Amino acid sequence: MIQVGIIGGAGYTAGELIRLLLQHPETTINFVYSTSNAGNKIANIHQDLVGSTELTFTNTINGNIDVLFLCLGHGNSKKFLEAHTFSDHTKIIDLGNDFRLKADSTFQGKEFVYGLPELQKIAIQGASYIANPGCFATAIQLGLLPLADANLLQGDVHINAVTGATGAGTSLSATTHFTWRDNNFSYYKPFTHQHLGEINQTLDTLQSSFDSEVLFLPNRGDFSRGIYATLYTHFEGNLKEAQQLYADYYKNAFFTHVADNELHLKQVINTNKCLIHLHKHEDKLLITSIIDNLLKGASGQAVQNMNLMFGFKEDTGLQLKATYF
Repeated sequence: MIQVGIIGGAGYTAGELIRLLLQHPETTINFVYSTSNAGNKIANIHQDLVGSTELTFTNTINGNIDVLFLCLGHGNSKKFLEAHTFSDHTKIIDLGNDFRLKADSTFQGKEFVYGLPELQKIAIQGASYIANPGCFATAIQLGLLPLADANLLQGDVHINAVTGATGAGTSLSATTHFTWRDNNFSYYKPFTHQHLGEINQTLDTLQSSFDSEVLFLPNRGDFSRGIYATLYTHFEGNLKEAQQLYADYYKNAFFTHVADNELHLKQVINTNKCLIHLHKHEDKLLITSIIDNLLKGASGQAVQNMNLMFGFKEDTGLQLKATYF
């Protein structure tokens, strides 16, 4: 059994991570760190865990664990690692954005590997430090990887993606209150979302000749969880050729699948899946990519990366059924 520590234990991603790890056959949760909740039962905060655990939050750390998950606000992982020391054998998976870009990937002598399994599974298997991808970035990249890998991105990529309220985290703001979010819809950070950095980095790695724009419009939906992304770009081939391209690229992927029929979010909620659907209109290829933002977009993918790092079967602890009805 590997010993696990979780930092920033009161948030949505930590709650999902705890839920997954409690059922994982190869892990034991050594501690869940939260200075604001120290001494409080975890199930008092993550109330879906009532009856599942008697663990309490702590403000002390065991530096000799096997793997550490950082579930901190963006920009706080570096500060935490500067203030705390862990053993040389402790593997680290950061769910924030501190180490996702190549310019930020080396820290304190640690080399963080970008943890998108469908992109670089072998590198993850040999890594000790992982930068878990962002939720929007996961859905969008999985929609584009086969095209970029085949050097078939030939023009601007237009993206419209909607995320649920959990994507904003647990801290309240003007746009997360129920009275504002309910029966409402809005965009935010048009064309400037922070996940564009990692998306463009991946596209440049796979297809260095790509010099067009990725135009991303993120939206807030009036639902709790999930990301529904639609992407379209120029594609000279026919639909069958596109479908074969995607099927070949993802033939060995545990969680990313190309669907025959149009998609809806209930197909992926509470799973670590990404489902993709393709549609051809004249010279444009429409790609739909859907995930659960808290699982494949965060905690589920973090466990998937942990499985790869420790040599477990990739879907261990992640055989989840969608909340379909």
